[in-house]
Amino acid sequence: MAEKIVLATHNAGKIREFKSILEPLGYEAVSVHDVIADITEPEETGTTFAENALLKATYYMKATGLPCLADDSGIAADALGGRPGVYSARYAGPDCDDEANNQKLIADLAAFPPEQRTVHYICSLVLIWPDGRTVTAEGSCDGILRDFYAGQNGFGYDPLFYVPDKGKTMAELSMAEKNEISHRGKALKKLVEALS
Repeated sequence: MAEKIVLATHNAGKIREFKSILEPLGYEAVSVHDVIADITEPEETGTTFAENALLKATYYMKATGLPCLADDSGIAADALGGRPGVYSARYAGPDCDDEANNQKLIADLAAFPPEQRTVHYICSLVLIWPDGRTVTAEGSCDGILRDFYAGQNGFGYDPLFYVPDKGKTMAELSMAEKNEISHRGKALKKLVEALS
């Protein structure tokens, strides 16, 4: 029987990406909401992606009693000193959506010429078991933030995140292409190597 791993997210895009990589390895990846329907989210008080991922993994592992995989990821703009960073999901405020976040980042980078709008997606993963065993991994992906949207496949900042090597935005890539080069894909590959 496949080992069940709880995914500490309700983001449908992330769940799809995790399942597409973990399930072929024989793991049953389930959203935390499939295990506990009504659970309060922990407050993300970490100052780094790694701290937030560990905080979430530990919280949901204790709540479910099952191994838990959490990620904390976001976008860092060089011209903005690494912002939004850990605040990527709530960059435009606590109750904002992807569109509001995208528009704020476009506005904040508007004063810089296109060649200075370099950005990086960063992902920290933590997989923790009830016995305390922990595996961590990190991945990153470089790009340029554009001020217009292209592509339908991604979520978050993907329609603006242009990957020069591919000549496409993250949202224009197929799931297979994205898993190959994305921050989450790279972090998951490292995690998989650590698991095998």
